[in-house]
Amino acid sequence: MRAIVIEKFGGPDSLVYTELPDPEPRTGDVVINIKAFGLNHAEMHMRRGEWAEAAEVIGIECVGLVTSCPGAKVAALMGGLGRTINGSYAEYTRAPVSNVASIESDLPWAELAVVPETYATAWTCLFRNLEIAPGQTLVVRGATSAFGQAAVNLAVNAGVRVIGTSRDRRRFALLEELGADRAELEGPDLSERIAEAKQLDAVLDLVGNSTILDSLAMLRRGGRACLAGWLGGLDPISDFNPLLQMASGVYLTFFGSFVFGKPGFPLSDVPLQEIAEQVAAGRLKAKPSRVFRFEDVREAHRVMEAGEAKGKMVVVLD
Repeated sequence: MRAIVIEKFGGPDSLVYTELPDPEPRTGDVVINIKAFGLNHAEMHMRRGEWAEAAEVIGIECVGLVTSCPGAKVAALMGGLGRTINGSYAEYTRAPVSNVASIESDLPWAELAVVPETYATAWTCLFRNLEIAPGQTLVVRGATSAFGQAAVNLAVNAGVRVIGTSRDRRRFALLEELGADRAELEGPDLSERIAEAKQLDAVLDLVGNSTILDSLAMLRRGGRACLAGWLGGLDPISDFNPLLQMASGVYLTFFGSFVFGKPGFPLSDVPLQEIAEQVAAGRLKAKPSRVFRFEDVREAHRVMEAGEAKGKMVVVLD
Protein backbone atom coordinates (compact mmCIF):
# COMPACT_ATOMS: atom_id res chain seq x y z
CA MET A 1 0.00 0.00 0.00
CA ARG A 2 0.99 3.63 -0.42
CA ALA A 3 1.88 5.26 2.86
CA ILE A 4 3.53 8.37 4.27
CA VAL A 5 6.13 7.90 7.00
CA ILE A 6 8.08 10.26 9.24
CA GLU A 7 11.65 9.93 7.99
CA LYS A 8 12.93 12.26 10.71
CA PHE A 9 11.46 14.90 12.99
CA GLY A 10 11.19 18.30 11.35
CA GLY A 11 9.24 20.25 8.74
CA PRO A 12 6.74 19.03 6.13
CA ASP A 13 9.58 17.55 4.05
CA SER A 14 10.03 15.01 6.84
CA LEU A 15 6.92 13.27 5.50
CA VAL A 16 8.14 10.71 2.97
CA TYR A 17 6.06 8.65 0.52
CA THR A 18 6.79 4.93 0.46
CA GLU A 19 5.27 1.46 0.08
CA LEU A 20 4.40 -0.67 3.12
CA PRO A 21 2.72 -4.07 3.49
CA ASP A 22 -1.06 -3.98 3.85
CA PRO A 23 -2.13 -4.47 7.49
CA GLU A 24 -3.22 -8.04 8.26
CA PRO A 25 -6.54 -8.73 10.05
CA ARG A 26 -6.29 -9.40 13.79
CA THR A 27 -8.82 -10.39 16.41
CA GLY A 28 -10.33 -7.27 17.95
CA ASP A 29 -9.23 -5.00 15.09
CA VAL A 30 -10.87 -3.71 11.91
CA VAL A 31 -8.92 -3.28 8.66
CA ILE A 32 -10.10 -0.17 6.81
CA ASN A 33 -9.65 0.87 3.20
CA ILE A 34 -9.13 4.59 3.80
CA LYS A 35 -11.06 6.95 1.56
CA ALA A 36 -10.32 10.24 3.36
CA PHE A 37 -8.91 11.59 6.59
CA GLY A 38 -8.94 14.85 8.50
CA LEU A 39 -5.79 16.76 9.36
CA ASN A 40 -5.08 17.61 13.00
CA HIS A 41 -2.59 19.80 14.86
CA ALA A 42 -1.58 16.71 16.85
CA GLU A 43 -0.03 15.29 13.67
CA MET A 44 1.97 18.46 13.15
CA HIS A 45 3.38 18.10 16.66
CA MET A 46 4.11 14.41 16.02
CA ARG A 47 6.00 15.32 12.86
CA ARG A 48 8.08 17.82 14.79
CA GLY A 49 8.85 15.34 17.57
CA GLU A 50 6.88 17.36 20.12
CA TRP A 51 4.31 14.64 20.94
CA ALA A 52 4.87 11.92 23.50
CA GLU A 53 4.21 9.16 20.96
CA ALA A 54 4.30 8.96 17.17
CA ALA A 55 4.03 5.88 14.97
CA GLU A 56 5.92 5.48 11.72
CA VAL A 57 2.65 6.36 9.95
CA ILE A 58 0.81 9.20 11.70
CA GLY A 59 -2.85 10.16 11.35
CA ILE A 60 -5.35 9.86 14.19
CA GLU A 61 -8.62 9.53 12.24
CA CYS A 62 -10.14 8.39 8.96
CA VAL A 63 -13.28 7.36 7.10
CA GLY A 64 -13.45 4.44 4.73
CA LEU A 65 -14.70 0.93 4.02
CA VAL A 66 -14.27 -2.23 6.08
CA THR A 67 -12.24 -4.66 3.96
CA SER A 68 -14.00 -7.72 5.39
CA CYS A 69 -17.47 -6.27 4.75
CA PRO A 70 -17.60 -4.55 1.33
CA GLY A 71 -19.71 -1.40 1.33
CA ALA A 72 -19.72 -0.94 5.11
CA LYS A 73 -18.77 2.69 5.81
CA VAL A 74 -16.99 3.48 9.05
CA ALA A 75 -15.17 6.22 10.89
CA ALA A 76 -12.13 5.45 13.04
CA LEU A 77 -10.38 7.69 15.51
CA MET A 78 -7.77 7.48 18.23
CA GLY A 79 -7.27 4.10 19.96
CA GLY A 80 -3.55 4.50 19.32
CA LEU A 81 -3.95 5.43 15.66
CA GLY A 82 -0.90 7.38 14.56
CA ARG A 83 0.58 7.13 18.04
CA THR A 84 1.27 3.50 18.95
CA ILE A 85 -0.06 1.85 15.77
CA ASN A 86 0.26 2.98 12.16
CA GLY A 87 -2.39 5.55 11.41
CA SER A 88 -4.35 7.05 8.55
CA TYR A 89 -1.66 8.56 6.31
CA ALA A 90 -1.93 5.44 4.14
CA GLU A 91 -4.29 3.49 1.89
CA TYR A 92 -5.16 1.04 4.69
CA THR A 93 -5.06 1.00 8.47
CA ARG A 94 -5.97 -1.40 11.26
CA ALA A 95 -7.91 0.11 14.16
CA PRO A 96 -9.27 -1.36 17.41
CA VAL A 97 -12.95 -2.23 17.07
CA SER A 98 -13.58 -0.08 20.17
CA ASN A 99 -12.54 2.96 18.14
CA VAL A 100 -14.48 2.24 14.95
CA ALA A 101 -18.04 3.46 14.38
CA SER A 102 -20.41 2.58 11.58
CA ILE A 103 -21.71 5.60 9.66
CA GLU A 104 -24.29 5.14 6.93
CA SER A 105 -24.25 8.34 4.90
CA ASP A 106 -24.41 9.58 1.35
CA LEU A 107 -22.10 12.49 2.15
CA PRO A 108 -19.03 12.70 -0.11
CA TRP A 109 -15.94 11.24 1.56
CA ALA A 110 -14.38 14.71 1.86
CA GLU A 111 -17.38 15.95 3.89
CA LEU A 112 -17.71 12.81 5.98
CA ALA A 113 -14.02 13.12 6.91
CA VAL A 114 -14.78 16.40 8.71
CA VAL A 115 -16.87 14.58 11.32
CA PRO A 116 -14.95 11.90 13.32
CA GLU A 117 -12.26 13.40 15.56
CA THR A 118 -13.42 17.01 15.57
CA TYR A 119 -17.11 16.44 16.17
CA ALA A 120 -16.67 13.50 18.57
CA THR A 121 -14.36 15.61 20.71
CA ALA A 122 -16.49 18.76 20.54
CA TRP A 123 -19.65 16.81 21.41
CA THR A 124 -18.02 15.15 24.41
CA CYS A 125 -16.61 18.42 25.73
CA LEU A 126 -19.97 20.16 25.46
CA PHE A 127 -22.45 17.52 26.57
CA ARG A 128 -20.37 15.41 28.94
CA ASN A 129 -17.65 17.57 30.51
CA LEU A 130 -19.46 20.92 30.42
CA GLU A 131 -22.98 19.45 30.65
CA ILE A 132 -24.19 22.40 28.60
CA ALA A 133 -27.97 22.88 28.39
CA PRO A 134 -30.38 24.88 26.20
CA GLY A 135 -30.62 28.52 27.22
CA GLN A 136 -27.19 28.64 28.84
CA THR A 137 -24.38 30.94 27.70
CA LEU A 138 -21.12 29.41 26.46
CA VAL A 139 -17.85 31.04 25.43
CA VAL A 140 -15.75 29.13 22.90
CA ARG A 141 -12.18 30.42 22.91
CA GLY A 142 -10.46 29.72 19.61
CA ALA A 143 -13.84 29.41 17.92
CA THR A 144 -12.67 29.82 14.32
CA SER A 145 -10.45 26.74 14.49
CA ALA A 146 -11.87 23.51 13.06
CA PHE A 147 -12.58 22.25 16.58
CA GLY A 148 -14.06 25.60 17.59
CA GLN A 149 -16.36 25.76 14.60
CA ALA A 150 -17.64 22.26 15.38
CA ALA A 151 -18.32 23.27 18.98
CA VAL A 152 -20.18 26.42 17.90
CA ASN A 153 -22.18 24.37 15.41
CA LEU A 154 -23.21 21.76 17.97
CA ALA A 155 -23.95 24.23 20.76
CA VAL A 156 -26.08 26.55 18.62
CA ASN A 157 -27.95 23.54 17.25
CA ALA A 158 -28.70 22.52 20.86
CA GLY A 159 -30.21 25.91 21.76
CA VAL A 160 -27.18 27.34 23.58
CA ARG A 161 -26.24 31.02 23.38
CA VAL A 162 -22.66 31.10 22.08
CA ILE A 163 -20.00 33.78 22.23
CA GLY A 164 -16.99 32.88 20.10
CA THR A 165 -13.50 34.37 20.16
CA SER A 166 -10.94 34.90 17.43
CA ARG A 167 -7.64 36.75 17.19
CA ASP A 168 -8.72 38.10 13.80
CA ARG A 169 -11.69 40.48 13.58
CA ARG A 170 -12.02 39.59 9.90
CA ARG A 171 -13.23 36.14 10.98
CA PHE A 172 -16.02 37.42 13.21
CA ALA A 173 -18.46 37.13 10.30
CA LEU A 174 -17.78 33.39 10.11
CA LEU A 175 -18.88 32.94 13.72
CA GLU A 176 -22.07 34.87 13.08
CA GLU A 177 -22.76 32.65 10.05
CA LEU A 178 -22.43 29.62 12.33
CA GLY A 179 -25.07 31.11 14.63
CA ALA A 180 -22.93 32.62 17.39
CA ASP A 181 -24.63 35.41 19.31
CA ARG A 182 -21.53 37.55 18.84
CA ALA A 183 -17.74 37.43 18.60
CA GLU A 184 -15.06 38.80 20.91
CA LEU A 185 -11.41 39.52 20.19
CA GLU A 186 -9.28 36.77 21.77
CA GLY A 187 -6.72 37.90 24.33
CA PRO A 188 -5.40 36.99 27.78
CA ASP A 189 -7.55 39.67 29.43
CA LEU A 190 -10.94 38.59 28.07
CA SER A 191 -12.37 38.19 31.59
CA GLU A 192 -11.82 41.92 32.11
CA ARG A 193 -13.53 42.93 28.86
CA ILE A 194 -16.47 40.59 28.41
CA ALA A 195 -19.82 41.98 29.59
CA GLU A 196 -20.92 38.61 31.02
CA ALA A 197 -17.96 38.25 33.38
CA LYS A 198 -18.90 36.24 36.51
CA GLN A 199 -22.20 35.28 34.83
CA LEU A 200 -21.12 32.70 32.24
CA ASP A 201 -22.31 29.12 32.48
CA ALA A 202 -19.41 27.55 30.60
CA VAL A 203 -16.17 28.16 28.72
CA LEU A 204 -14.65 25.76 26.21
CA ASP A 205 -11.00 26.82 26.09
CA LEU A 206 -9.14 25.72 22.97
CA VAL A 207 -6.37 28.31 23.30
CA GLY A 208 -4.94 26.39 26.22
CA ASN A 209 -2.70 26.90 29.22
CA SER A 210 -2.07 30.54 28.42
CA THR A 211 -5.75 31.48 28.87
CA ILE A 212 -7.38 28.86 31.10
CA LEU A 213 -6.96 30.89 34.32
CA ASP A 214 -8.61 33.83 32.58
CA SER A 215 -11.42 31.52 31.49
CA LEU A 216 -12.04 30.42 35.08
CA ALA A 217 -12.30 34.06 36.10
CA MET A 218 -15.32 34.56 33.79
CA LEU A 219 -17.54 31.88 35.31
CA ARG A 220 -20.51 32.18 37.64
CA ARG A 221 -20.67 30.07 40.76
CA GLY A 222 -21.20 26.50 39.53
CA GLY A 223 -19.88 27.37 36.07
CA ARG A 224 -17.56 25.01 34.21
CA ALA A 225 -14.45 25.48 32.11
CA CYS A 226 -13.15 22.69 29.87
CA LEU A 227 -9.56 22.78 28.62
CA ALA A 228 -9.37 20.84 25.36
CA GLY A 229 -6.91 22.55 23.00
CA TRP A 230 -3.54 24.24 22.73
CA LEU A 231 -3.84 26.76 19.92
CA GLY A 232 -1.74 29.09 22.03
CA GLY A 233 1.12 26.59 22.30
CA LEU A 234 2.14 23.69 24.50
CA ASP A 235 3.95 25.64 27.23
CA PRO A 236 2.67 24.62 30.68
CA ILE A 237 1.11 27.00 33.20
CA SER A 238 4.15 28.39 34.96
CA ASP A 239 2.50 29.25 38.27
CA PHE A 240 -0.93 27.97 39.29
CA ASN A 241 -2.13 28.32 42.85
CA PRO A 242 -5.82 27.30 43.09
CA LEU A 243 -6.14 28.97 46.49
CA LEU A 244 -5.33 32.35 44.95
CA GLN A 245 -6.38 31.94 41.32
CA MET A 246 -9.61 29.92 41.30
CA ALA A 247 -12.91 31.38 42.39
CA SER A 248 -14.83 29.29 44.88
CA GLY A 249 -17.48 27.03 43.39
CA VAL A 250 -16.26 26.92 39.79
CA TYR A 251 -15.25 23.71 38.02
CA LEU A 252 -12.19 23.01 35.87
CA THR A 253 -12.28 19.95 33.63
CA PHE A 254 -10.08 18.56 30.87
CA PHE A 255 -10.76 16.39 27.86
CA GLY A 256 -8.29 14.67 25.55
CA SER A 257 -9.66 12.53 22.72
CA PHE A 258 -6.98 9.89 23.35
CA VAL A 259 -9.37 8.39 25.93
CA PHE A 260 -11.96 7.42 23.30
CA GLY A 261 -12.43 3.67 23.34
CA LYS A 262 -11.38 3.29 26.96
CA PRO A 263 -13.74 2.35 29.82
CA GLY A 264 -15.77 5.39 30.73
CA PHE A 265 -15.37 6.96 27.27
CA PRO A 266 -16.82 4.50 24.75
CA LEU A 267 -17.01 5.82 21.22
CA SER A 268 -20.57 4.47 21.12
CA ASP A 269 -21.49 7.27 23.55
CA VAL A 270 -20.98 9.82 20.75
CA PRO A 271 -23.90 10.09 18.27
CA LEU A 272 -21.70 10.15 15.15
CA GLN A 273 -24.50 8.76 12.95
CA GLU A 274 -26.88 11.49 14.10
CA ILE A 275 -24.21 14.15 13.61
CA ALA A 276 -23.57 12.94 10.04
CA GLU A 277 -27.32 13.09 9.37
CA GLN A 278 -27.48 16.65 10.69
CA VAL A 279 -24.57 17.60 8.43
CA ALA A 280 -26.32 16.05 5.44
CA ALA A 281 -29.53 17.92 6.31
CA GLY A 282 -27.67 21.23 6.56
CA ARG A 283 -28.40 21.73 10.26
CA LEU A 284 -24.68 21.58 10.96
CA LYS A 285 -22.42 23.60 8.67
CA ALA A 286 -19.56 21.12 8.42
CA LYS A 287 -17.73 21.58 5.13
CA PRO A 288 -13.98 21.09 4.73
CA SER A 289 -12.11 24.38 4.44
CA ARG A 290 -9.69 22.76 1.96
CA VAL A 291 -9.42 19.36 0.31
CA PHE A 292 -6.02 17.91 -0.61
CA ARG A 293 -4.97 14.88 -2.62
CA PHE A 294 -2.88 12.20 -0.93
CA GLU A 295 0.07 13.38 -3.00
CA ASP A 296 -0.20 16.87 -1.47
CA VAL A 297 0.00 16.07 2.26
CA ARG A 298 3.25 18.04 2.64
CA GLU A 299 1.51 21.15 1.30
CA ALA A 300 -1.40 20.51 3.67
CA HIS A 301 1.03 20.45 6.60
CA ARG A 302 2.63 23.67 5.39
CA VAL A 303 -0.80 25.34 5.31
CA MET A 304 -1.63 24.00 8.79
CA GLU A 305 1.69 25.15 10.22
CA ALA A 306 1.27 28.61 8.71
CA GLY A 307 -2.15 28.99 10.37
CA GLU A 308 -3.89 29.24 7.00
CA ALA A 309 -6.32 26.32 7.39
CA LYS A 310 -9.38 28.43 8.33
CA GLY A 311 -11.23 25.29 9.37
CA LYS A 312 -11.07 21.52 8.96
CA MET A 313 -8.78 20.40 6.16
CA VAL A 314 -9.10 16.89 4.75
CA VAL A 315 -7.15 14.59 2.47
CA VAL A 316 -8.94 12.39 -0.07
CA LEU A 317 -7.40 9.24 -1.50
CA ASP A 318 -8.13 8.30 -5.10
